[in-house]
Amino acid sequence: MKGCTIAIEEVDGVSLAARMIDGRLDDLYIDAPDDGRPQPGAIYRAKMLRPIKGLHGATVDLGDGQTGFLREARGLAPGDSFLVQINSHSEDGKAPPVTRRLLFKSRHVIVTPDAPGINIARRIRDDDRRDTLLELVHDVLGDAGLPDGAGVILRSVCDAAPEDQIAEDLADTAALAANVLADAEGDAPELLVAAPEAELRAWQDWVDPAPDSVERDDAPFERLGIWDALAALQSPRADLPGQGWMAVEPTSALVAVDVNSGGDFSPAATLKANLAAAAELPRQLRLRGLGGQVVVDFAPLGKKDRKQVEQALRRALKSDPVETSLIGWTPMGHLELQRKRERQPLSELWPR
Repeated sequence: MKGCTIAIEEVDGVSLAARMIDGRLDDLYIDAPDDGRPQPGAIYRAKMLRPIKGLHGATVDLGDGQTGFLREARGLAPGDSFLVQINSHSEDGKAPPVTRRLLFKSRHVIVTPDAPGINIARRIRDDDRRDTLLELVHDVLGDAGLPDGAGVILRSVCDAAPEDQIAEDLADTAALAANVLADAEGDAPELLVAAPEAELRAWQDWVDPAPDSVERDDAPFERLGIWDALAALQSPRADLPGQGWMAVEPTSALVAVDVNSGGDFSPAATLKANLAAAAELPRQLRLRGLGGQVVVDFAPLGKKDRKQVEQALRRALKSDPVETSLIGWTPMGHLELQRKRERQPLSELWPR
């Protein structure tokens, strides 16, 4: 099946959303278990607990026995109340990173309370369309009640979306932001905005490419082969074109990736396997929900070929929504990456 298809299905009260690109599973969201752990995107009224010397950070109280780690806490004193947003996923038993830079994201817009200005996605290039969108934003924000200094980002999907949909989405998102910002000075730590569930997150994030179809009925996961793809992700092994394959295995310290050329050890086959692994790695990490430090042990690779492999990996990372930094090569010839822990591991969300 060519094009972009979004499939949504519910199993035992758990909602799953999958994006297929040209018949291949490209992205996946699953509702987080209701275990009380703060989830990325949730917004809390927090209270400063204590600074952590040497890190310029602090622990903060999120309420209900939960704490977070605020990396930048200059100017804050124990007992101060302020708003924070969960920045990334944390392992069980660890305080999740939080930030004071809030983002209120919807399908068409992002409201940025701490970043003023109206910014329009670069992909919207038509000057008349940009002028129309600017006028729309000014009209809507005039009654939104946002504080001075708040800004708006118009996403690329606004290029073709109906103006009434954009206006409604912006009005709703701005109203939510205004209400939350007005609630910053409460006494007790409290969850103010829950993290988006799988279906809502899919609508917020999967805007480029826009879906050609959305499948909900007649067991779309079975029809589209998504269950088979999920089953394959339960194994560390990911097959590559030809005889090559790679093993993606998380440990408590890092994610180890081992690339193998299979039974063909010729230089051409080895380089081909390494290039295929570099192109496939971001997708595998995304679908498996893996982040943190990633160490890749490529199949035997000469130094003269490293640049070619790096270029293949950088191309793949350009279309990957999860923030990832390519750190460099170790003395033993491994490639290191640092990837934001934006998602909960698939093994925790779907241990089947």
